[in-house]
Amino acid sequence: MPRFTTSDGISLFFTDEGEGLPILCLSGLSRNGKDFDYVAPLLDGVRLIRLDYRGRGQSDWAPHETYSIPVEGRDAVELLDHLGIEKAAVLGSSRGGLIAMGLAATVKDRLLGVALNDIGPEIADKGLDVIKDYLGRRPVWKTMEAAIAARPKVMAGFANVPAERWKREAETHYREVEGGLDITYDPKLRDAVLADGAQVVPDLWPFFDALGGLPLCLIRGANSDLLSAACFDKMVARRPDAQAVQVADRGHIPFLDEPEAVEALRNWIAMM
Repeated sequence: MPRFTTSDGISLFFTDEGEGLPILCLSGLSRNGKDFDYVAPLLDGVRLIRLDYRGRGQSDWAPHETYSIPVEGRDAVELLDHLGIEKAAVLGSSRGGLIAMGLAATVKDRLLGVALNDIGPEIADKGLDVIKDYLGRRPVWKTMEAAIAARPKVMAGFANVPAERWKREAETHYREVEGGLDITYDPKLRDAVLADGAQVVPDLWPFFDALGGLPLCLIRGANSDLLSAACFDKMVARRPDAQAVQVADRGHIPFLDEPEAVEALRNWIAMM
């Protein structure tokens, strides 16, 4: 089982598969490297490295105050160091995209390119409120079957999703325990996020602008409640050279195996 230990002593799980262009995959806030299972078989000539953040997936839990974008960015760089990789592209979904922008602002020399999946420098309050509502709380459903059946309603911005995909999603992000279901990450992540929310939110546009000169891919779910169409349009206007696409029938976040997302990612890879 591939693991490495961070500079503050936390054991983190990762996977490292394929050969070619190294792409570090960084998942959403409460999710893990399995988020990229759908797109992995569709990208050729790449080395996909997937990290489970501290407190998520198969990685160790940590003091909740370390569940922060700067610390998770440091973990990502330390993973590259552990693997002896000087430069890598980053494919960041949601939280992972925020980390990628932070890396561009601080260690840009380590980056080959960045792909942002349904995230930008402006975060819509509606989507953030949805996240805060469920984050760190056990599922209300008592069985996996009930969670699977409810998934289409929970992911209201999604349409034309096969039943098998909802089943796989539920089984990946919940686990069966005595008395019902549980989440696959440290519940204290909620405390960290709510504490961050009490702080003044910085202007993230300078972090987006730090991506200048790097091959860039911008993906948005057409029904996203976190990345608004207006913000996406501003991002594209600032970076007209980016591979930019909106994925129909998808909210936050696209699965990345949608044909338009795959095409954009392949074009982005070809730029490096």
